[in-house]
Order: sequence, then C-alpha cells, then structure tokens
Amino acid sequence: MIHVADGDTITVLTEDKRQVRVRLWGIDAPESGQPYGRQATAYARELAAGQTVRIEEMDTDRWGRTVALVHLPDGQTLNGAMIRAGLAWVFLRYCNRPKICIPWAHGQETAKESPLGLWTEKHPTPPWEWRRK
Repeated sequence: MIHVADGDTITVLTEDKRQVRVRLWGIDAPESGQPYGRQATAYARELAAGQTVRIEEMDTDRWGRTVALVHLPDGQTLNGAMIRAGLAWVFLRYCNRPKICIPWAHGQETAKESPLGLWTEKHPTPPWEWRRK
C-alpha cells in the first residue's frame, strides 16, 4: 500500500509496480470536509500505510476504480476496521454480501452505542447525503 487518499480510498503498488486506486467495498467514510473526515484518513493511514495488503476485488466503480476488500497483515480488513472504529458507515446500498455486511452492521452498532468516532456527534451526516448537498 502506498497512499491513503481518504478513509475509503487508497492506492496500492502491485507486484508488477503498477499503481492501482482502490475504493473500499461496502463502506463509506466521511469526506475530508466533513466531521471526522481527517480522522478517518489518519486511521486508514495508521493501519495500512507501508503495509503489504491483499486486495480482494469485489467490483469496479463508474470511475474505473477497483472496489475491494483490503486485507491487512493482521487478518482483519481495513473496511471492517474503519467501521468498528466509528470512522465509516456500512454502505447498505452496495454492501450486499450478508456474511460480510451483517457482522459489519453489528460493529457499526457497537461503535454507535460506545460511542466511537463519528458516533460521538448527535446526528452525523452520512457521506452520501453530504455529497448531495
């Protein structure tokens, strides 16, 4: 992994030295101008920068980015870690694999109840709503 653009977008360097922009599948992190946007980016960087990660491609988005699960060296996914830290939402519109998404939804509820990260806000605005404004 070579670069973290924000809490749900990274760039990786492949074994053949190609740079690939990867959108984290099934989650949506706050945008940089939103509350907790910077924290989400910093946390993703803390977990993944300089690490060798495994990309499990799930889809390609309309901009041609790879949409993937990003497996960290410790076995967890960056996607799930962002949710459990309260720094991303499960993106229900796209998170369509129950074996993955249901545990993430439970992790989101735990972060919300704790409250952690963006859940310390009274009414956090999901990024998909924020982008519409």
